[in-house]
Amino acid sequence: MKSFVRLSVLFFASLSAFSAIAESTKVSKDGQTEYLRIVSEDDKVMAVTVGSGENAITIQRTMTSCAKNKGWLQPLIPVAGSHPVTELEVLASLNDKSSMLIDMRQQDHFVEGTIPTAINIPYTEVALRLNELGCEKASGAWNCSNAKKVYAFCNGPVCPQSPIAMKAMVRDGFPADKIYYYRGGMLDWEALGFTTVEGEF
Repeated sequence: MKSFVRLSVLFFASLSAFSAIAESTKVSKDGQTEYLRIVSEDDKVMAVTVGSGENAITIQRTMTSCAKNKGWLQPLIPVAGSHPVTELEVLASLNDKSSMLIDMRQQDHFVEGTIPTAINIPYTEVALRLNELGCEKASGAWNCSNAKKVYAFCNGPVCPQSPIAMKAMVRDGFPADKIYYYRGGMLDWEALGFTTVEGEF
């Protein structure tokens, strides 16, 4: 019981510290704090309350120099059967001939900088270009029995672009178990100091 109380105190103390840091990094827009979505496209999901009464803490998300993106938090597994991966798995995939690293951001972002060896297929086009991922179209349907392993990413943990594309891929016949989702995306890649290159076509 004592350890539970200690953990609870540490948890709430950490949240208080986090809240104080968040307060100091808020960016104002027209003199007002700009709060960002946390979950889903629903603008109403802007806060999570922890605890109750006097001990209640409201966790909100604001734009900071680190946040960069205004999207909303994406699940680790956007499509059932797909695999979440970290930087280590992405690095290991770069020399794997059976794998492809796909930057699913728009072309202008790709050109500015991407992960080495990444190919750009914007999220709005992926389901139409499954042939580039090892699928073949026959009788109006995709046959993806020889599909490559696709390591996909976009802007980071709050970017919905690659999850949207993955859902479309699976809907059109791409096997979910050949999708590897790097949720950290460019935000985490750059924050960790990894090499980037200008995207080429």
